[in-house]
Amino acid sequence: MTTTIDITSDFICPWCWIGHQNLKSALALAGVQDALRIRYLPFELNADMPVQGMNRQAYRSAKFGNWARSQSMDEDVTQAGKLVGLDFHYERIAVTPNTRLAHRLMAYAQSSGDSDNASALFGAIFSGYFAEGLDIGNRNVLLAIAARVGLDTVAARDFLAGTAGEKSVDAALARARNAGIHSVPNLLIDGLRVEGAQSAESLAGILRQLQVHHEH
Repeated sequence: MTTTIDITSDFICPWCWIGHQNLKSALALAGVQDALRIRYLPFELNADMPVQGMNRQAYRSAKFGNWARSQSMDEDVTQAGKLVGLDFHYERIAVTPNTRLAHRLMAYAQSSGDSDNASALFGAIFSGYFAEGLDIGNRNVLLAIAARVGLDTVAARDFLAGTAGEKSVDAALARARNAGIHSVPNLLIDGLRVEGAQSAESLAGILRQLQVHHEH
């Protein structure tokens, strides 16, 4: 039986990247990598972010009261990332981006029907932002990331140049709100809601329990 996993996330959420890494490890531990369907769904933590984004230091200082507190939080995330093999380089990030274009690019990748490409793009966008400090609100930056994972960048450029994908992203955002999702990462594993960046071991346990349930 195919396991269906809906991953609701935002590309400026570090715990979404960590959670995705843990999920990949959990799938290997539970042995369910083959009979698997993953859907990547959008969430906007900063829905009112200007299209061009904002200076990260100014934005985070205002949001958390001061820059020192933001840096302390960044260090906690960096250490958590190291534990699962992810490199965070906050010192490289100049802009807190608007993630709408990135979500639209994911919609394009998934509409192509190539799940491996979609999964690779998902990870590459996170890596581009958190490890390289790229402005993932910039169309050309996103297309360069798409090229790395083998997407048809000509078709992707045409897709992003118009309004394609806007309605599907809006509809997915509305479904997330209607489902009561207020924070990310958020997983729906065969109908079971899992909130937050759970450990690989915890997720593997959930996957195994669901397998047993399906077998009976």
